[in-house]
Amino acid sequence: METISYTVRKGNTLFGIAQFFGTTVEKILEMNNITDPNNLYVGQTILVPVDTEELSGYIYVTRPGDTLWSIAQRFGTTVDKLAKNNGMCNPDILYPGTRLYI
Repeated sequence: METISYTVRKGNTLFGIAQFFGTTVEKILEMNNITDPNNLYVGQTILVPVDTEELSGYIYVTRPGDTLWSIAQRFGTTVDKLAKNNGMCNPDILYPGTRLYI
């Protein structure tokens, strides 16, 4: 099991983050020494335990502010790998709503 760094966005909950990455709220709380699960704020960076093997083949839909670098960091991969997996000629151009194969 590996960990990834995730930056909390507006509307995120620990439950939602845990579901998104296939883990549990309890594991996230423990990993980050969070005592109050309701004390989550936008911009906060947390560590999330993930099984990167299970993420292969995952489809991610980009959001405003996403970059290939931030997505690669989130999913424990590289910009080059993401660009290659998605047939991207210019990895610097990324539009919200783009479906990326992880």
